[in-house]
Amino acid sequence: MCRLKWVVLMVCVVMVLGKRGYVEGFPEQDLVVGLPGQPNATFRQFAGYVDVDVKTGKSLFYYFTEAEAEPEKKPLTLWLNGGPGCSSIGGGAFTELGPFYPRGDGRGLRRNKKSWNKVSNLLFVESPVGVGWSYSNNTEDYNSGDQAAANNLHIFLLRWFEKFPELRTRDLFLTGESYAGHYIPQLADVLLTHNKNSKDFKFNIKGVAIGNPLLKLDRDIPATYEYFWSHGMISDEIGLTIMSDCDFEDYVFSSPHNVSKNCNDAIAEANQVVGDYVNNYDVILDVCYPSIVEQELRLKKYATKNSVGIDVCMTYERRYYFNLPEVQRALHANRTNLPYSWSMCSQVLNYSNTDGNINILPILGRIINNKIPVMVFSGDQDSVVPLLGSRTLVRELAHDMKLQVTVPYGAWFDRGQVGGWYTEYGNILTFATVRGAAHMVPYAQPERSLRLFRSFVNGKRLPNTTHLSMD
Repeated sequence: MCRLKWVVLMVCVVMVLGKRGYVEGFPEQDLVVGLPGQPNATFRQFAGYVDVDVKTGKSLFYYFTEAEAEPEKKPLTLWLNGGPGCSSIGGGAFTELGPFYPRGDGRGLRRNKKSWNKVSNLLFVESPVGVGWSYSNNTEDYNSGDQAAANNLHIFLLRWFEKFPELRTRDLFLTGESYAGHYIPQLADVLLTHNKNSKDFKFNIKGVAIGNPLLKLDRDIPATYEYFWSHGMISDEIGLTIMSDCDFEDYVFSSPHNVSKNCNDAIAEANQVVGDYVNNYDVILDVCYPSIVEQELRLKKYATKNSVGIDVCMTYERRYYFNLPEVQRALHANRTNLPYSWSMCSQVLNYSNTDGNINILPILGRIINNKIPVMVFSGDQDSVVPLLGSRTLVRELAHDMKLQVTVPYGAWFDRGQVGGWYTEYGNILTFATVRGAAHMVPYAQPERSLRLFRSFVNGKRLPNTTHLSMD
């Protein structure tokens, strides 16, 4: 028994975990002994920095949680949020698929019973430099773009595996959402180039999964207005004007108004009609009113069926929590006392305003040609990067690669209910929807997203009958 004083608690923890068969050799200085207000947990957590460039002081912050059970037998999954410039710690780790959510008071945590660490070890990185607690001593490093982000993550992973050598050969899944539709495929491309040129260590990539991803602007942008129209959010007149007068071919971020005046006017009217009282990332979810009084009146007394069970104010709660000094100490974060507070999306990053124009489909094609399964999944309540665009782009990619349909488009099930719809091409490329999910799929539909992820990691197709999906 470990009836020891707190001064030797760390030794006790390591001994107990070692007896349970956990791998040894992980960095003791990065071990998170416990987070303020954290429920009891049987798995270990680590957090800290990896120096990407010692000369310029460029460092990326990470959070790693072992799988809930038998972590030594589970794969490793990297998750990145998008933005560009938004935190994977505040997003994926503590709002979506990690083991904890912030409590309503912003001072503690509660368990996420549908965390993806039930089936995988999870790694989250605040990338690029300038996001969250990741920083550099060279201000030029805050000017970034897709290629720089991928190259820095490549170096990060090489050095992170030096901290966690037991995971070097583990199956690796690369996942993320939104602008991670750029981050993840481009990172995979860099890692595959590494594998091709390396005579020593190679990344054991087993799959790429991206949710509601930005893939190709000239299809993803018009899909937003098609979604508004198909969901009754704008009138026939506005919708038909956009569909007939707007030419989105070769649409780019740097000059989005290279369309007719009728088109621009219709788009402006559509955005005004949808307004500020609908969450574009989840069109059926109520919005959060930060005022405690308004929150009480609007979200509790008048809560709708759709909002029950989802904390719509989690974004405010996590910001408060991560700016608590005791939380930062527990996570070994903010070691340089940054002159700004932690925020979900960076206010100091200067990210390329043209890299969003990159067509990601050829990169996905290269990944598939390396025999790596790719899944694109979409929450069907998202109007920002709607399934309408993603589904078309996946089909076009399959057509260009001459991949035949191996699973016809149809429903998949979770716990006896339709979890969404999916199709598969060439036994390697999958498109799936998650019914009732938002732009942040694991946040809105934790149970169904876990089912989706478990099937992908285990290399199994989603269940297409109800009796197979009750576990």
